[in-house]
Amino acid sequence: MVGSANPDLAMSVRLPPTASLRALESAARHLSYTRAAEELFVTQSAISHQIKHAEDIWKVKLFDRRGRNLVLTEAGQALAPVVREFLEKLDKTLGELHRQKESAALRISMVTSFAVKWLVPRLGRLKAGHRNLDVWISTSDDMVDLQHANVDVAIRLGLGNWPDLYTRLLLREYVFPVCSPRFLERAKMPDKPEDLLDYPLLYRHSTDICPRWRDWFRDAGVEIKSLPPGTRFPDTGMAVQAAIDDQGIALARSAHVADDLAAGRLVKLFNVFSPSNVAYYVVCQKGRENEAPIAAFISWILDEAQTAQEDFDRVGKGLAPR
Repeated sequence: MVGSANPDLAMSVRLPPTASLRALESAARHLSYTRAAEELFVTQSAISHQIKHAEDIWKVKLFDRRGRNLVLTEAGQALAPVVREFLEKLDKTLGELHRQKESAALRISMVTSFAVKWLVPRLGRLKAGHRNLDVWISTSDDMVDLQHANVDVAIRLGLGNWPDLYTRLLLREYVFPVCSPRFLERAKMPDKPEDLLDYPLLYRHSTDICPRWRDWFRDAGVEIKSLPPGTRFPDTGMAVQAAIDDQGIALARSAHVADDLAAGRLVKLFNVFSPSNVAYYVVCQKGRENEAPIAAFISWILDEAQTAQEDFDRVGKGLAPR
């Protein structure tokens, strides 16, 4: 059939080694074995040998001598631009593949509130120190299965009891009430913890691991029969944002509000810090912790967490963060 390919002919075409193709391309561009040798950091004899090898494989003559000048034959004129285009595409493709390998995508999963209130504000420092690291963040309130999900690292809130995972403690948590300075201007500073029962409290829908007002009041020495009504939110981050927007008093996690306290967007009420029964951990599959992108991220986030914990401890003592 006209226009059909001949597979036997295609398979019969032999390509010289890449070194021969590069010797041909350089010599054709310079019309000089000497300059081609200098460009490719080989001897002139090596260039001559590589081109002779290509001529033998293709059964054509590529160059002629006219006096002291080197010229391309008709076959050389036809093949040189084809070889040049092939090598340029090869170099470009290999370069892109290497850049993709160097610019490794790191997929990180965590709960939304931690991403918004803690990690995202710090990502600029991660990129500044690791320019080739592409971070892809996904959020979920459900615990992601690292073995089957397309996730490299996760930030988990829990007890740290995941024996099948490489686990590092990130941040220990405390819970305490916070509100905005403008809210206190409109209401008044409560004198004692039980006074908070007369204020609009902001709640998170109850879960096993969320901070609870009952626990904080218990640690503050306040016995309560029932809590006052108040707005309820699906996660702690929303309750904290409502507090920033002057809507009431939220029970906050220390990791979520350290930056807001330092910036003056929130103020803490009373020096009663209830320790949470859970903490934040960075985890990955065992055996992957030494992979370059994962190791770089874990090292960075542990340093950030240590600084954040120290800053929170200073704020908790009424001192300015470092």
